[in-house]
Amino acid sequence: MAQAAETARTVILTVDDDPGVSRAVARDLRRRYGASYRVVRAESGESALEALRELKLRGDLVAVILADYRMPQMNGIEFLEQALDVYPGARRVLLTAYADTNAAIDAINVVDLDHYLLKPWDPPEEKLYPVVDDLLEAWRASDHRPVPSTKVVGHRWSARSSEVREFLARNQVPYRWYSSDEPEGRRLLKAAGQDGQRLPLVVTPDGGTLLEPDPPELAAHVGLATTPTAEFYDLVVIGGGPAGLGSAVYGASEGLRTVLVERSATGGQAGQSSRIENYLGFPDGVSGAQLTDRARRQAAKFGAEILTAREVTGLEVNGAARVVRFSDGSAIAAHSVILATGVSYRQLTAPGCDTLTGCGVYYGSALTEAPACQGQDVYIVGGANSAGQAAMYLAKGAKSVTLLVRGPDLSASMSHYLIQQIEEAPNISVRARTVVEAAHGPERLEQLTLRDVDTGESELVDAQWLFVFIGAAPLTDWLDGTVLRDPRGFILAGPDLTADGRPPAGWELDRPPYHLETNVPGVFVAGDARAESAKRVASAVGEGAMAVMLVHRYLEQS
Repeated sequence: MAQAAETARTVILTVDDDPGVSRAVARDLRRRYGASYRVVRAESGESALEALRELKLRGDLVAVILADYRMPQMNGIEFLEQALDVYPGARRVLLTAYADTNAAIDAINVVDLDHYLLKPWDPPEEKLYPVVDDLLEAWRASDHRPVPSTKVVGHRWSARSSEVREFLARNQVPYRWYSSDEPEGRRLLKAAGQDGQRLPLVVTPDGGTLLEPDPPELAAHVGLATTPTAEFYDLVVIGGGPAGLGSAVYGASEGLRTVLVERSATGGQAGQSSRIENYLGFPDGVSGAQLTDRARRQAAKFGAEILTAREVTGLEVNGAARVVRFSDGSAIAAHSVILATGVSYRQLTAPGCDTLTGCGVYYGSALTEAPACQGQDVYIVGGANSAGQAAMYLAKGAKSVTLLVRGPDLSASMSHYLIQQIEEAPNISVRARTVVEAAHGPERLEQLTLRDVDTGESELVDAQWLFVFIGAAPLTDWLDGTVLRDPRGFILAGPDLTADGRPPAGWELDRPPYHLETNVPGVFVAGDARAESAKRVASAVGEGAMAVMLVHRYLEQS
């Protein structure tokens, strides 16, 4: 009875701009599934999206979406990509003509397409129903029920509220945001017995409340794993960016008992990217969040543990064991360690930037804050790919986007394809040889002082949004005294340790360090934290996989 009641409210949606085809699809679907499912049809992508939003508001479920590829204004792939945001669990089918099969194959990368169906599908008993039957069965087997969301109540211009929202967003934890001065925000504060003096308030899916939670407390209450299940592993991966996730996938898939430790959120800087377009296998691009989610699920599928909001503070050698110590005093040990700590954005030192961080000044938060930038003027500091990707993403809704670049142009550190896109965007401008001299505002950012590096002249501009993507500061200070680093803090490994033909000081093995091995045998480095690394997603993933291969070689000879 429960399943019957559920399916009675469950929808199969079809969209096709040809009224005749639209009616035919709906007719065939109702003939087979009308007794158990509601069949909803639409004749444009926009009307179909509106229908999906209404269904979402009513709490209805959508099991399968069938969309025609060739529709004006919004083709089937573009529609399915937006539908994915409304009903991510719905199974997706693209209706195509024979000539459009290449587009259908591309859609597998863009929208995780489940199936593409050639028109005409007569007879439906052979070409339509078996496909839909399989998709409905797969949908029923998955956890398709709406996920209870976490609620966050805070002040709009509060650095602490911004940190909580950023933590949840980057860890892909569904949440609803309520300002403390709006009716629903006040209602939640009253229900929690709070007067709003301490914010943010976090209401967890089970109804619990947290006041001003730090990342470990927040992670533990929203379903993220924070505690290791064992004391000893084959491999500990420190850092959850592309290199760390690559190491976790390959380590776990090849039989190593693997745990990945991440201090904030998996994905690293790449996870905050709105669109990565030069990563192999994704010709239409992929968001950093999508890539991170896939990699994380892939690592978990192979059995890797993923610990979030755990800060590593020390690495020790204890015989054959490598001991990793956490900030709370606890520790785990392993036969081998891969350092994939990545880098962080450097902080602006201009007066006012520190106090206004989270209140108009943001470091890599473009995705989280983008909805609030609609129709406004936005400034971005930085000239590398992360800044360019943020500019393109924010330009979709902002009135204007201004890139502030210290160098003479973008060519030194930004990919050519991004430079071309920025040049073609009508609302993006680039101010070369320009730096932020000061940020102004009593409670939130209101103005910036910009200085021309060549002339020394300063200009005061109105600004409410400043996003910073500058430099690469390695997160390696905690390795001081254990692992050798270059003067900038990047980790030395392999050939960089033996440039003079001699092994590093203290090296006791009768072989030189492997390519990605540090001066500590069994401790490897991968990704952006390595000295002279390429600082690209593909190279980081590749180094993560290579490091696991070298771990195997080390374990075999130990």
